[in-house]
Amino acid sequence: MLLCMETTPNSLQAAIIHFANYENCHKFMVDLRWPDGKVTCPACGSEKVIWLAKTRQWKCYGKHSQAKFSLKTGTIFEDSPLPLSKWLPCAWLILNCKNGVSSYEIHRDLKVTQKTAWFMLSRLRLAMQDDLTGGTLNGEIEVDESFIGGKIRNMHKSRKRIVQRHGSRMGNKSVVFGMLERRTGKVRATVIPDRKCDSIQNEVLGNIERGATIISDEFANSWEMPKKYVHQMVNHLETYVNGNVHTQGIENFWSLLKRGLGGTYVSVEPFHLFRYVDEQCFRFNNRRVTDAERFEMGMAQIVGRRLTYKQLTGKEPLDSRP
Repeated sequence: MLLCMETTPNSLQAAIIHFANYENCHKFMVDLRWPDGKVTCPACGSEKVIWLAKTRQWKCYGKHSQAKFSLKTGTIFEDSPLPLSKWLPCAWLILNCKNGVSSYEIHRDLKVTQKTAWFMLSRLRLAMQDDLTGGTLNGEIEVDESFIGGKIRNMHKSRKRIVQRHGSRMGNKSVVFGMLERRTGKVRATVIPDRKCDSIQNEVLGNIERGATIISDEFANSWEMPKKYVHQMVNHLETYVNGNVHTQGIENFWSLLKRGLGGTYVSVEPFHLFRYVDEQCFRFNNRRVTDAERFEMGMAQIVGRRLTYKQLTGKEPLDSRP
């Protein structure tokens, strides 16, 4: 869903100036949530609501306990004391900065604590998660995996000893599995527990249509499914490109992901890695649109999603709230 471009700023400077005015924030959010102009109660769907200008809320006359609601109710902004004049510029930054934006930068620029900035960015990453129910990938699909984590040679001596004791060349790195559909240029990436055959095959079967052509490196010899897919492989020990057989497209995505993780975020816990992968997937998949259009596309996904601080820190299951 795209809004009227006249209501959306086209640069960061314009966004900061535009959303500093509450009336502009109000109009933007109303157009986003109720494009037909008819404000409805998020709890019961009733149109019998009135605007309370003093508290900047609506009051619903339906018979339920949640009579009052605001622009933030039912979105990732819900229960946040921060004004939209801080939320919307923060959203502009994370949706449009190619290498991401750190919580310390948000902390300095928006005058919030670093802890608050991290929570804001994590909630916005939830809105950047693409809906994968739109079908499977088809045609020529580049498939590859990448390792995310610190290098063994840079570890402290005691930690290096523990890693080497387990006999792993990759240390304790996390594995991210990616699939790029050449026809559309869209990528899907997810954190998987290991590189074992079952883990990779489950991702392939769940995301790639049967009969598609899978293009990968030589590691696919350990998990290929010739009865379900056409496999084309390039041996990276010999060459990186063999005619149309290469994985340079997905390698481009890995480059952007690692540049953001290593250069902007510096250190990411494996527990939260999937959020940063989703963030980069969203920007990569929408790289051909303008900043204003990408901002609209990201903001269109804020409704119906919620992330509490307890869920973010693992003290409460993600599926315990709607």
